[in-house]
Amino acid sequence: MRVRWTLGVAVAVAAAIGITAACASSTPGPRLAQELADRVTPDNVYAHLAELQKIADSHDGNRADGTPGYQASVDYVVKTLRDKGFDVQTPEFQRLSGSEGGRPALTIAGRGYRVDQASLLLTTEPGGLRAESLRPRRSAGCSASDYGSASVKGAITVVDDSGCSIVDKHATAVAEGAVGMLVVSKATPANPVGAPPGLFTPGYYRQFTIPVGIIDPTADSALRRTNSPVTLVLDNKPVMTTSRNVVAQTKAGNTDNVVMVGAHLDSVRSGAGINDNGSGVAAVLETAAQLGANPKGGNAVRFAFWGAGEIGQDGATAYLRSLDEKQLGDVALYLDIDTIGSPNAGYFTDDGDQSAQAGAKVAPVPPGSAGIERTFAGRLNLAGVRPADMPLGRATDYAPFLAAGIPVGGVTAGSSQIKTDVQARIWGGQAGVAFDPDYHTPRDTIDHVNRDALGILASSAAFAVGTYAQSIEGANGVPARDHRNRRTP
Repeated sequence: MRVRWTLGVAVAVAAAIGITAACASSTPGPRLAQELADRVTPDNVYAHLAELQKIADSHDGNRADGTPGYQASVDYVVKTLRDKGFDVQTPEFQRLSGSEGGRPALTIAGRGYRVDQASLLLTTEPGGLRAESLRPRRSAGCSASDYGSASVKGAITVVDDSGCSIVDKHATAVAEGAVGMLVVSKATPANPVGAPPGLFTPGYYRQFTIPVGIIDPTADSALRRTNSPVTLVLDNKPVMTTSRNVVAQTKAGNTDNVVMVGAHLDSVRSGAGINDNGSGVAAVLETAAQLGANPKGGNAVRFAFWGAGEIGQDGATAYLRSLDEKQLGDVALYLDIDTIGSPNAGYFTDDGDQSAQAGAKVAPVPPGSAGIERTFAGRLNLAGVRPADMPLGRATDYAPFLAAGIPVGGVTAGSSQIKTDVQARIWGGQAGVAFDPDYHTPRDTIDHVNRDALGILASSAAFAVGTYAQSIEGANGVPARDHRNRRTP
């Protein structure tokens, strides 16, 4: 898991928790949900973590995507699922793993300025692109009205980073006849801190047809001082790596209402990744093992273990893009299980109703996400812990599902965010310290997993799977098959 969330400090009050618990307890199919939750025990989940630790110990201390440790993790998950009767697929996908060979530059009046290549998948011709640099009347360049009567045909258009995504800016520039685009921003694709929300959307770099560079205000000032053509060189070339996901689905159940649950399988290169995200993998894997490949009745359940989760959302995105329109429509919801054994644990549900971001401008979430949050929150309350919201982010494995219009939800114990005094009073642990002090370090090993949090959150994940496997209807349900609006992310 990457640093993904801005932590909400709101904690549900007792009355609100009572309401969510009542809603969850009335969800259809409580027998299957409770039985499955009871069977996903801390000891069984911990046993999977022990195997993942052994794999890391045998492979340079990590299970990072693209390494033998990751492949060994894939093999372990595949064998465990097949031993339980599942048919397992391991679809490959290509991911961008770096660049080579280039020296991107913007030359203005004979002087070179720094430019960051927005997409390694699109380069300039040898020698670069030479053209005038022109601007829309309104600097955002988000729509034709921003350009007005200003013509950028055959030119490199220069826009700022406000107002819309870089994809929208690019599409408008192309429609206006531009042959290249420069975005003025202090943030870069590699270091997006400080970028306006939504500038670099998931998979944005795949949608460019003209060269796009990111420049800073210094280069922008130089552009404003010249009327002569400039030369844009974007010549970094991509290095692609082949990775794979692991996907298995029950052989029984309604395939028009597929319940998906997933976790990213890889670690960072700096450690074994036992909490992040071996803990989520272990919970999903044990839920599959206890549900079995042929459960009686209800809806089909699809278990997914994503590659490249520490690098981006390439695994989940590639998988969704491999589905046709009908197959996307068949997915009723997605549950994401991530870092559930944090040493200084919190108990968070993904904020499907957006209540932790009251007053903030947020993107709408697919209908049904609020109900999933209530299901998880009610279960956690019944397990004896008070849940809090974790605001939804756009840089984790559920993000492509959000982009596809699929309801999402999940649980986490927190990662690098700092536990507050209020949270320490409610949950115990140490205030002023990260939920996972070992996050993305060599210390993220089995020795530092919080077994209490692991047990509560793993069983809560199983409870949610069992709930929706039995029925997607009810107060906490999600839209029926003929009311779903899906799109390729």
